[in-house]
Amino acid sequence: MTSDTSPSLADALTAGTVVLDGGMSNQLESAGHDLSDELWSARLLAERPEAVTDAHLAYFLAGASVAITASYQATFEGFAKRGTGREETARLLARSVELARAAARQAAQKGVERPLWVAASVGPYGAMLADGSEYRGRYGLSVAELERFHRPRIEVLAAAAPDVLALETVPDADEAAALLRAVRGLGVPVWLSYTVDGPRTRAGQPLEEAFALAAGVDEVIAVGVNCCAPQDVGPAAGIAARVTGRPVVVYPNSGEGWDARARAWRGRTTFGAAQVTAWREAGARLIGGCCRVGPEGIAAIARTV
Repeated sequence: MTSDTSPSLADALTAGTVVLDGGMSNQLESAGHDLSDELWSARLLAERPEAVTDAHLAYFLAGASVAITASYQATFEGFAKRGTGREETARLLARSVELARAAARQAAQKGVERPLWVAASVGPYGAMLADGSEYRGRYGLSVAELERFHRPRIEVLAAAAPDVLALETVPDADEAAALLRAVRGLGVPVWLSYTVDGPRTRAGQPLEEAFALAAGVDEVIAVGVNCCAPQDVGPAAGIAARVTGRPVVVYPNSGEGWDARARAWRGRTTFGAAQVTAWREAGARLIGGCCRVGPEGIAAIARTV
């Protein structure tokens, strides 16, 4: 657990490699929770908060040092569709950080002595739509409109005092620009992580241009990719390191593909800890897994690094 004497995550990334957690949804599903509605794992912030803490704890015990909160799909608009008001939604967003902190305390009680950090997840606009558009981008909204969507949630999460904000699974450089504008002046470090298709964002922009947006932003402590195919990680990490000079964050999917219409994963797993060495050589310093990567996969990464 972080304390006044613990290094910041930024300092830890400068000093070496830090292990990130794996997929929240697959860990909750493996524990028997139904995530089939539009709020996905965020629904459990209200209905089963202890399950979220248990999922974080499983990753800490497996070797992760950073937990990403269950706020990826949690938005004022998404909860409003379920009849949840803004005040209660703000409370649930703050709870997502509190639950990860609780897991860190439990991990310390179980003998985990390394520093543990909490990253508050800020998912893309498309995650709120729950129609797979976070893998496409190009929503038809301006940068200013996207900033107005993201900023209220970001302000609530920042006020809950996470160690870092995870601007993650961003499919579109325009949305990245909006997110980077929304975090200015909040006093919380961030990482920016795109979901990619080869050398481009999911919306089709070259990664050189997409990563360049973060190069001059003081709040950014790491840039990289997540929720992508494992084979796309190495090349993207190299581009991120070269363009920004920042530590690189990578947490790909298992290699299976998401079928948005069927709401199911298809294909085979291609994720393996053996790839971690190559990712580190490309500049990766914060390494974990995203969808379908569980505690066993994170334990294998921890052993490797």
